[in-house]
Amino acid sequence: MPVRAAARTPVILVVGDSLSAEYGLPRGSGWVALLERRLAQQRIQAQVVNASISGDTTSGGRSRLPALLAQHKPTHVILELGGNDALRGLPLSMTEANLTEMARAAKAAGAQVVVAGMQVPPNYGRKYSDDFFALFARVAKAQGAALVPFLLKGVADAPNADALFQPDRIHPRETAHPTMLDNVWPVLRPLLKQAG
Repeated sequence: MPVRAAARTPVILVVGDSLSAEYGLPRGSGWVALLERRLAQQRIQAQVVNASISGDTTSGGRSRLPALLAQHKPTHVILELGGNDALRGLPLSMTEANLTEMARAAKAAGAQVVVAGMQVPPNYGRKYSDDFFALFARVAKAQGAALVPFLLKGVADAPNADALFQPDRIHPRETAHPTMLDNVWPVLRPLLKQAG
């Protein structure tokens, strides 16, 4: 069967923080590892590169991204950063500028971009929480990127949320990661079809 010269195996680069870096979890049980398994189960040819670092901020991701793009030449980039910016009380304008620049750089390198949205607990104040949540959708819209509205939907807002988090109440337990993948999958899957 002839292979189209233009077709190449998609490379999905995940640039994230502890939520994607399996913090406190057995290796291979986080949502990024589960994504690899689901792709294999559905016979979707794709390579997943997890470049997530626990504790990383959007500034850290922005500084790391050019080398990652050059090294891995991804067709798809998932940006899962921002939570640590909020935990450190960094200016929202800086978080938004960093995510915008990362989305631009990934697009310029020929990748489709997925922005993973995040929320912070209401103890930061309603306005900060609302403004933080809104910036992810704004970046995605402005950059023509796909949006996962809230990576922790069904986890942080679940009736049994306490049971789904590690004792620090920040990092989800292993049992929560399939739900996180289910939040990403319907956004990512159509983009992979386009690439196929």
